[in-house]
Amino acid sequence: MRVVNLCFHGIGAPGRDLEPGEDAYWIEVDAFGEILDLVADRPEVRLSFDDANASDAEVALPELVRRGLQASFFVVAGRLDQRGSLTSDQVRELQAAGMTIGNHGMTHCPWRGLDTRQQHEELVSARTLLAELIGAPVRDAALPLGRYDRRTISQLRALGYRSVHTSDRRRAREGQWMQPRYSVHRDDTAASVERDVLRPPSFAARSRGVLVGTAKRWR
Repeated sequence: MRVVNLCFHGIGAPGRDLEPGEDAYWIEVDAFGEILDLVADRPEVRLSFDDANASDAEVALPELVRRGLQASFFVVAGRLDQRGSLTSDQVRELQAAGMTIGNHGMTHCPWRGLDTRQQHEELVSARTLLAELIGAPVRDAALPLGRYDRRTISQLRALGYRSVHTSDRRRAREGQWMQPRYSVHRDDTAASVERDVLRPPSFAARSRGVLVGTAKRWR
């Protein structure tokens, strides 16, 4: 079965200083609700949230629960309990509500090109911290900034991650180890998501997506 992975970042007003370019992925609360309404009855749509923003618990969680939806939350472990980011208690609240907690690294740096020490910090130490926090294994990861290469993928496989989520903007196969996702942008609406994401892509678009993913995996 083909699935559509839809990824959110921040919702509403940021509570922290954003990294350069990060504001392009923050959407308004009303737009978020309208997109959830659009996909609530679409069994092929999977939802995820990156970056450990406080809005994950303060805005997203109540809206997901109200609609009976589940999602994966990929947490930047080093941001926990900081201003504008998830608290440790909020991560446990997400898990208690039936959400999946995944690893998004320790510092939100790209995982491509890391040395051995940095790689251990991002892929192992961050996962261990999150697992101890929720009292359960952390099996899934999302690539910060969507960047990866052959070495990154090899290390993630060796560490036994169940799935790895990218930002390659194409459809995925259910159960596939690498899961491409469509990131929601600041100007997106329910109408633009319907038009640009949920409608079946053209043959040309599918081919471009496959080529991009292949190039990243083998460089």
